[in-house]
Amino acid sequence: MATAETQILDDVIAMSRRRMVRAGSTALAGLMFGGIAAKAQSTLTDADYLNFALNLEYLEAEFYTLAYAGQTIDQIGIGIGAGSSATGGGTVTVKPAGAASCKVAFTIPAVASYAQEIAGEEQKHVQFLRSALGSAAVAQPNIDLYNSFNAAAAAAGIGPSFDPFSSDIAFLLGAYIFEDVGVTAYHGAAASLTSSANLVAAVGIHAVEAYHAGLIRTTLWGLDQATPSAGIAATATKISNLRETLDGSNNDDVGLGTVSDSLNGSSAQYTASTIVNADSNSIGFSRTAQQVLNIVYASPSGTKGGFYPNGLNGNVS
Repeated sequence: MATAETQILDDVIAMSRRRMVRAGSTALAGLMFGGIAAKAQSTLTDADYLNFALNLEYLEAEFYTLAYAGQTIDQIGIGIGAGSSATGGGTVTVKPAGAASCKVAFTIPAVASYAQEIAGEEQKHVQFLRSALGSAAVAQPNIDLYNSFNAAAAAAGIGPSFDPFSSDIAFLLGAYIFEDVGVTAYHGAAASLTSSANLVAAVGIHAVEAYHAGLIRTTLWGLDQATPSAGIAATATKISNLRETLDGSNNDDVGLGTVSDSLNGSSAQYTASTIVNADSNSIGFSRTAQQVLNIVYASPSGTKGGFYPNGLNGNVS
């Protein structure tokens, strides 16, 4: 990293030492787990932490790969079984039997390009974590990208069903669900890391997820402004509201809209967008592992379901 960035990281490390609750030697050991109860921290291992992250990366990689290539990640040669086994992982539910491919018929070249890039990056995350875990890597769990989206649409008040593979905008709205969750999860883990190597890894992964989220939110906002009658921003905001309900926070998810802002000490008389999902101090929100589970299970009580009909694999599920 650049020297200036390294100095900033060193400052953050120094300020957060007293708040760190757990030592760890693996670079990604604490990712996704900011806020876990002390009892859980004392019994979970580094492999448990990494496997939780791997479960989530399986989900994202499958979604983007299906959208761009019309194939699952194992069909393009990425292992999904336990350990180093290429086979033996769970299934992915995407469409009713006999339905068309999930490959999105993109009509906006930029959106197709984004889908391809993010698919490749999420695939690399899966491969990296599986390599880091070795024989301890969990298999891909069963993933549902069909019933889950329909249930989410109904719960959010969007409609009785939702197919994220049906159009450019639908794809972006589907991606909107995942990316903001990833950003808040990595942020929540930062204070648990105890070395500069851990923090640098966390900052790096958080940056990639934030790039994804910003790209998705910016694109949706631009399309909404070009076609206001489509209600794209309003739909995205309903998704944000649903996530907020599921995680139980009631204050950590900003939808797409506008806000009155002030410039140079003036009164709040200028209209700004809310592309950046941040609090009143323009600091990103964070979520605990349990809050993340509540969202991906589509259950405020953390009951298995949603995108993982049989739950995650591993000790954090």
